[in-house]
Amino acid sequence: MIDKRPALIACCSGAADVIASVNFARAHNLLLAVRAGGHNIAGNATCDGGLMINLSRMKGLRVDPTHRTVRAEPGLTWAEFDQETQAFGLATTGGQISTTGIAGLTLGGGWGYLARQHGLSSDNLLSADVVTAAGRLVTTSASENEDLFWGLRGGGGNFGVVTSLEYRLHPLGKVMAGLVAFPIEKTREVLRFFRDFTGKAPDQLASGAVMITLPDGPAIIGIGVCYSGPLEEGERILKPLRSFGTPLIDQVGPMPYTGAQKLIDGLYPSGNQNYWKSSFFKEMSDEAIDTIAAHCLKRPSPMSHCVVEHQLGGAVRRIDADATAFNHRDAEYSFLCIGECAARADAQSCVRWAREFWQAMQPYASGAVYVNYLGQEADEGTERIKAAYGPKKFERLAALKKRYDPTNLFRLNQNIKPLA
Repeated sequence: MIDKRPALIACCSGAADVIASVNFARAHNLLLAVRAGGHNIAGNATCDGGLMINLSRMKGLRVDPTHRTVRAEPGLTWAEFDQETQAFGLATTGGQISTTGIAGLTLGGGWGYLARQHGLSSDNLLSADVVTAAGRLVTTSASENEDLFWGLRGGGGNFGVVTSLEYRLHPLGKVMAGLVAFPIEKTREVLRFFRDFTGKAPDQLASGAVMITLPDGPAIIGIGVCYSGPLEEGERILKPLRSFGTPLIDQVGPMPYTGAQKLIDGLYPSGNQNYWKSSFFKEMSDEAIDTIAAHCLKRPSPMSHCVVEHQLGGAVRRIDADATAFNHRDAEYSFLCIGECAARADAQSCVRWAREFWQAMQPYASGAVYVNYLGQEADEGTERIKAAYGPKKFERLAALKKRYDPTNLFRLNQNIKPLA
């Protein structure tokens, strides 16, 4: 979906390379893009005619099992990160698609299967090293450059290039996870069950409903789950789901957390055309469910789909609303419609479907949006970026931007312009 050609690509191996690249871009007034994991729906990791700072070779990681912390470089994906931390029976909240980069997800807030139990990825960030627009390497934490640390946790890539991230880790063994799927014609009944099921969910349970056609399989309404508490308790918690109706598929069972993190990778193969539109629900009303069902029965391609995520609440909500730049701690459900196809020729029909679907859902939406799910600014509009933060936090972020990046060197992101 994104076809851009940088004039230069700096393949960095450490902070010194990043400093040199930022200084070069600033000195020559170059358009600057920063690529880490590359899992970016808006295409901001690349540019036409400018300089791409490519961090994908920076994959250093060191686990401290005694203090339950880890220091990681931004080129890592969550699959690579989880493999190392799980060797010590430890984990932190990461993305639910294993090919997602750790840095981009964290800087936008970052939820996943462990968020309801342990908070967002950004809530578990203890410190970060950042190369600023002035070419300075600074360390940020709760006690050092606190203002920048606040902005990094939700403000995206607006303030510099992160070269190292330190996270808090939590003990985690096997989880109860998998997919229970029904015919897509049962969407209304299954989503009403999902609403009731999630309304009583403990913090250890994260889940999501997806309406899609499985690879080489039927069109389904599926509920994916990951329970991160004791396995015996997970059996009890998930029994109502597994005994509801007549499922086509029940793949739920004990598995390593690294397996749970790869459960839906197959829905997002590399190289596909992707167009996303997202909102938070005020509530999942019967009318909202009817609208979802109607649009999912007229998907333009088998891969186009809708996701309703229940991965907020719990520990996310218990953290003070002003503690970080992330602004949606009171949200319950995230809604995401994805126009996806393999052939470029089919992309426009998928884009049109996603836009129309999203528009039809707006009467039930809160007006807020998750910054990591925003597309290109030209398509979304600047008001949607403001909606990701709310007026008060957006103004604070704009003042922070003026301090750390007054010329808006880092503008290929969900851009917060420096306060005038």
